[in-house]
Order: sequence, then structure tokens, then C-alpha cells
Amino acid sequence: MKSLKTVFFLFCLLFVALQTLYFLEQPLPDFIRFYLANFLCMPIVLSICLFTVKFLKKDKTLRLNLFTVLSVFVMYAIYFEVILPPLHWRYTADIIDVLLYLIGSFLFYFLQKLP
Repeated sequence: MKSLKTVFFLFCLLFVALQTLYFLEQPLPDFIRFYLANFLCMPIVLSICLFTVKFLKKDKTLRLNLFTVLSVFVMYAIYFEVILPPLHWRYTADIIDVLLYLIGSFLFYFLQKLP
């Protein structure tokens, strides 16, 4: 579980750094500017979910099953790539975002299984 916590904190720091660079209007490569946050999203969100469930259930051996991980992935993909783009100019539907959500979900799923 230490590796998941380490990745969680590294991803959170990376996300904060990315948001800071956005705020400061620093130039970034397009791939980082448009896609890094999508990759970081699912491991961060799923880790928070896992840590919360472990705390509430007081069971440090809990893991999120594949169905739960994929359910969260599908909800995020539908909400951010189907529902929001027609409603707000800031959001765009992009298949690469969906693929990055999926890769991040699988990364989380396998990291949580490590000791």
C-alpha cells in the first residue's frame, strides 16, 4: 500500500504544480497542457475513495474491485466527455481524454494490489 500512497502524493503534487503553471500562464507542451490532468485524475480520485472507505470501515485490507474502478471511470468519461461539453465552453469531448482516464484507472487498480 505504500506504493499507492507514494504515487497518490506524487500525482497530487504534480497536479498542484500543473495548476500553478496554468494560473501563472506559463507555456507548456500541448500534450502536458491538455492531457496530463486527465491522466492524473483517476488515480487521485480513486485513491481518495479507497482511503475514505478504509477509514470508514476501519479495514486496512480493503481494495476497490475492478467493477468499482471501471464504474467510476465510466461515470467520469460520460460526465466530462459527453454531458459537460455541450453545456460549457471550457469542456471538449476528446477520445484521448477517455483513454487517459482508462489508463489511469488501470494504473490505480494494479497499484492498490501491491503490498
